[in-house]
Amino acid sequence: MIDYNKKLTLHRELYPMRDINISCESDRGRILSAPSLRRLQKKTQVFPLELNAAVRSRLTHSLEVSQTARFISKTILKKAKGQFGLAGLEDAFISTAEMTSLLHDIGNPPFGHFAEIAINDWMSKSGMEIFDNHVNVNEENLDFKNMLVADICNFDGNAQAIRVVTKLQRLNLSYSQIASILKYTRAAYEEKPNKDDKYSYLKKKPGYYYSEKEIVSKIKDALLLEEGCRFPITYIMEAADDISYLNADIEDAVDKGILKFEDIFRLIKEECEKMNETYLLDLVEGFYNKAKEKEDEPYQFNLFLTLTRAKLTHALVEHVSDVYLENHEALFNGSFNNALLEYDKSSKYTKAVEVLQNISIKYIYNNKDIQTLELKGHKILTSLFDNYTPLLKLSSEDFQKLVNDEQITCFISHRLIRRLSSKHIVAYKNSVTNIENNNEERYQLEEWYFRARLLIDYITGMTDDYAYDEYKTLNALK
Repeated sequence: MIDYNKKLTLHRELYPMRDINISCESDRGRILSAPSLRRLQKKTQVFPLELNAAVRSRLTHSLEVSQTARFISKTILKKAKGQFGLAGLEDAFISTAEMTSLLHDIGNPPFGHFAEIAINDWMSKSGMEIFDNHVNVNEENLDFKNMLVADICNFDGNAQAIRVVTKLQRLNLSYSQIASILKYTRAAYEEKPNKDDKYSYLKKKPGYYYSEKEIVSKIKDALLLEEGCRFPITYIMEAADDISYLNADIEDAVDKGILKFEDIFRLIKEECEKMNETYLLDLVEGFYNKAKEKEDEPYQFNLFLTLTRAKLTHALVEHVSDVYLENHEALFNGSFNNALLEYDKSSKYTKAVEVLQNISIKYIYNNKDIQTLELKGHKILTSLFDNYTPLLKLSSEDFQKLVNDEQITCFISHRLIRRLSSKHIVAYKNSVTNIENNNEERYQLEEWYFRARLLIDYITGMTDDYAYDEYKTLNALK
């Protein structure tokens, strides 16, 4: 039975509210005042180290996603007509979708998605070489070590978002708000499922780390989420994100001078004809001609994009809200193993989305200038990890002394530890305090894991410009 009173609840780690609307307002206030949200204004969306304020940052993208999620959730409520136990929960439903969308990129590192590859590449090579030398493992602890290795070598912005809100920023959000951020339901230490797994899509990426296993389990139990299943509002956030990308990448590419208005129209037309897609083709041809007739040359693309974005966004919102309600029971239970926007492969809307995605991949993401900036970002991040390597090479005993302001012989580590965030160090200390001490070898493994997490937390929390400045500082560059 679909009853949102079981999903939109008052559960919270500390100080739960007595009213669902007050609880949601509390979440909004905590999210909007979070430092990690503000830092998104200096983190890359597509173009690393971008100085042009008109080009989207993670924050401006997240604002657009939150507005689209608000639109989708309100459309769903309008079509649901008070059914499904949503009466009295309308504001909570909308607010949770909106705030989740504002948070969805909060765990992303500097320099865009390519940075995730850089982090995992460094950790799986240099990091694991240090880890292997840190402690000799007996057979009884080998599986545990391999689990930690799999986890620490699978950084993902989605999993980091859960860590940011629960452990690093300690926002004390409602369980419903946290659950809606959990885009993927697989732990980072678990293997990627086969294509025939019933939750293959929901588990295609890591959704949380070993370090957040307990809090995620507690949230699942409280909100009646079965293993592998997703929170229903997460589907809305995902659809809003997918819709927001479509026009944003093209607009930013024009602002950057990568593509011109005529290029955009030509590429859309060619891709539509190649895929025999007529809905989007008719749409853009009509708006292209209108822009040419009605506006002067500098403003033609603006009119074309405004009209296309408005029409397409409205159509896609109507489409995904229909898919949501047509598959409502599976979505409510979190077992719907698809993205809303990709579910109906024969839909004209799905084909229109594919056309725009193909253009972004071929002509924007693979642009030489973007790839050059990504390579610079890769160099900066791997160099930062190399710079902080002395902290990972310390014995557990020496590192404990270091975080407690005691003296050790490695003077470089003394300098490096003072550069880390105090909040991140507290998160490390709390995690290490909870390690069981009855198995020394296991303790050594787990302590190093949380130490590596500390370093990842610090570096991935940096903005693009801060990471660049830190790179220049630690490498004695001007």
